[in-house]
Amino acid sequence: MKRRDAIKNIGLAAGFAAISPSFFSMLQSCTSDAETWTPNYLTSDEKTILTNLVDIFIPQTATTPAATQVGVPQFIDNYILEVLEVKDQEITRTAFNKIITILKPNTDSSLSDVSIENYKTLLDEHMFLSNEVDTEREANPEAKGLTSSEFLNQLKWMTIKAYKNSEEVGENILAYDPIPTAYYCGDLQELTDGKSYSL
Repeated sequence: MKRRDAIKNIGLAAGFAAISPSFFSMLQSCTSDAETWTPNYLTSDEKTILTNLVDIFIPQTATTPAATQVGVPQFIDNYILEVLEVKDQEITRTAFNKIITILKPNTDSSLSDVSIENYKTLLDEHMFLSNEVDTEREANPEAKGLTSSEFLNQLKWMTIKAYKNSEEVGENILAYDPIPTAYYCGDLQELTDGKSYSL
C-alpha cells in the first residue's frame, strides 16, 4: 500500500486527515525560515495568509516558539500536496481564495498591505464556534466546499496538531519520555508540572 493511501485510510474529516504520530516525521524536515521557504503547493498569497494565521493561532511567548518557528506552515503545505486527493486540494484552494477575497476585496491591492489586525478581524467575523450559526453554511447546506468558518477552524486544528507534534515542542515543552516503559498513576500536576505528554 502506498504511503499516501495508508495515511488517508486513517480517516478524513472534511478534507483533513486524522494524523498519526508516525506521519509527523515529515514535520521534522520543515525547519526552513518562515519568510524564505518556497511552498510546494501553495501560491505566494496562500503562503502569506497561512504564515500569518498560524502565528495568530499560536504566537511566540516568553517560553514557547511561534507556529512558524517550528515549521507548521511548511508542514501544512506538504500535507495538502502529499496527502489530499486532487478534489480536496481544489476545495482547499477555493477556500483560500475566499479568504483572499475577504482580506483584499480590491484585487489591485497586495496581501503585504494587510495588517495583523485585519487577520484578527477576519477570525473574529468568520470563525464560528460549534454552537454559533455559520450563515454561509446555512445559506447553502448542501455545498461540498468549505465555508470560511469551516476552513479557518480546520487550519487552526491542523496548526495545533502540527505544533504539538513538532520535535521542538514535543521534546522541550511538553512532558517527554523517549522510551515510555512505566505506567504512572497520579495527579498530572505532580507528575509533569501540568504538561501533557508528547506523542
